[in-house]
Amino acid sequence: MASTFEAVIAPEPDLVARLRQITQTFLLRRSVPAALADSIVVTVSELVTNTIEHGEGTVTLRSRLSDGKVRIEVGDESPAPARLKPPTDDEVRGRGLLLVSVLAHD
Repeated sequence: MASTFEAVIAPEPDLVARLRQITQTFLLRRSVPAALADSIVVTVSELVTNTIEHGEGTVTLRSRLSDGKVRIEVGDESPAPARLKPPTDDEVRGRGLLLVSVLAHD
């Protein structure tokens, strides 16, 4: 049986922590192993932060757990998709989508 939740927030950085908490609770109440839940929460944090910083309008988070698989969708009102851009060696930021890509493949 599938289990889903959706949250829509204003693009405010302070709300990222709240979405992490909601996601963590959702996963743990559905018996997702803690280590996997932690990786998913990091993924949610990175995607939501990226959407707030680079997107437009409200931010939507959808989480779906079905048949042992978790699907996370984060969107905004911008028609342009997010793009993975390799950071230069001296940049301190810009590795969020790379981290998400690694976690998603693991």
